[in-house]
Amino acid sequence: MTPSPIESTYFRKGFGLKTEVQGTLNADYSGHLVDLLRERDYVLTAGDVTVRLAREFGFCYGVERAVEYAYQARSKFPDRRIVLVGEIIHNPHINTKLRALGVNILEPTNGSFDYSVVTPEDVVIIPAFGVAIRDFQILREIGCVVVDTTCGSVLNVWKRVESYAREGYTALIHGKYYHEETRATASQVHRYPDRHYLVVRDMAEARLVCDYIEGKLDSVMLMERLGRGASPGFDPSTHLRRIGVANQTTMLASESLSIAAEVGNAIERASGLEGRASNFRSFDTICSATQERQDAVQALLAEPLDVMVVVGGYNSSNTLSLAAMCSERVATYHVEDATCIDAERGTIRHKPTGQAAEIEESDWLPEDRPIIVGITAGASTPNNKIGESVARIFATRGVTVGEAAAWEVPVQEISREAGVE
Repeated sequence: MTPSPIESTYFRKGFGLKTEVQGTLNADYSGHLVDLLRERDYVLTAGDVTVRLAREFGFCYGVERAVEYAYQARSKFPDRRIVLVGEIIHNPHINTKLRALGVNILEPTNGSFDYSVVTPEDVVIIPAFGVAIRDFQILREIGCVVVDTTCGSVLNVWKRVESYAREGYTALIHGKYYHEETRATASQVHRYPDRHYLVVRDMAEARLVCDYIEGKLDSVMLMERLGRGASPGFDPSTHLRRIGVANQTTMLASESLSIAAEVGNAIERASGLEGRASNFRSFDTICSATQERQDAVQALLAEPLDVMVVVGGYNSSNTLSLAAMCSERVATYHVEDATCIDAERGTIRHKPTGQAAEIEESDWLPEDRPIIVGITAGASTPNNKIGESVARIFATRGVTVGEAAAWEVPVQEISREAGVE
């Protein structure tokens, strides 16, 4: 829950300029090939290549809203300096577009922002991830105009974590302790004195918490493993007596649900049914858009596929979750954008699941038979970047611009998306 705003300087519902900015948004982010894929029931075949697009992909409502409000802010305040607190979302192209509009992106240092450069005359945009309570307080004290694009799904998690703190439960957050959203979510416990949180990255870390609850692991070992994700002054012997589970909205939904079940079962084994009833809370705070995209990928993976391409920023948590799901079932290539696919050389640069760096591979598409390529994209990936990737996939197998024209998309648009102008 955000602090009570000062009406004249706090904006959360835009400025009524949607019509004014829609043309620019369409020009910057629309994709003709994606439109065609939708028209063709999410399947395109040309030559011996079939591309199948997941039925839910790319921009979610929260991302669309955040980007649109940033454009509206620029239009509303053409003569003011606009400062964005970190990246609006985790997509390098969109952040580059905002810089081109004259939006200054405030970069964090060790997870914190230096607001000394912000003046009362500035307009400050809060990103879709939200910011920590202390950041809100600082911005209100400065007196600048604040444009808050925090996603509604994130706000729902904040409300749940705040309720845990109010009722005396420690928030156990499934997320990445360094992620902007997780830091903002965790800060909600500070609304109440002496309340705490602990962040676990995955089921393996959650099981360490379960082992502690059941007396199989001591507090020293637990804090050695998980201390980076703990609130200041966290003491397992005190703060793991009562637990409420929440999650970063972009994590793997099935794992969040499994973690909640595992922790609840551990408390029950340690304290019985009554202990579980009084010392454990869990509510489904999974983002509906995240769930829909993951469900769509599961449905696509049930189809025969030779490879899967996942398009999105390498620092995008929801994109990483999609890539992890796919890699369990089929050869998967997580690419940041279409430039990772070199049609002339037949290579692809991608970031394998669980690895920190890109690698390049050749002959990634089987050449001895017709192939089916699945494709999806993270919630911060615009349609034009998805379309460009589709065009590069076809170009890798020699589908020409002339052949592409038979898809009833203007030749010049296919050329642009394939990068062959």
